[in-house]
Amino acid sequence: MEKSTSIEYFEIIEQCKVVFFKKTEDYGASWSIMRLPSLTDQIFIKANRIRNIQESGVNQIGDPISDEYHGIINYCIMAMMKSKGETDYNNFEDITFNYNKIVDETHDLMMRKNEDYGEIWRSMRETSFTDLILTKLLRIKQ
Repeated sequence: MEKSTSIEYFEIIEQCKVVFFKKTEDYGASWSIMRLPSLTDQIFIKANRIRNIQESGVNQIGDPISDEYHGIINYCIMAMMKSKGETDYNNFEDITFNYNKIVDETHDLMMRKNEDYGEIWRSMRETSFTDLILTKLLRIKQ
């Protein structure tokens, strides 16, 4: 039996949170100095790396593609936090609150869209997700 979309979402987000908060613990909110275009460029770099691996079948570094997707999610959350301008980057509790707030807002939007589209995304190829991410990034860059 398939897990529900909501359960899968929060399982993936938990994996993303582990990385995000470990890096925040180690480096603070050093990413907060980045401008929005720099954050979207980081997302572009990760998505492009995924596409290169998918097309060539070669992964020189050895990090799993799933780690890159987690990085994309975290950079997206950083960009959303940055665009809202409501985060005190010197306050760990504030960063945590705003990270979780964006996760919840995104979950709500995803569930509403899932109602309209159904579970059609489950039949998509992983390469299509990468292409959609890159398409959206190119729109942002223009």
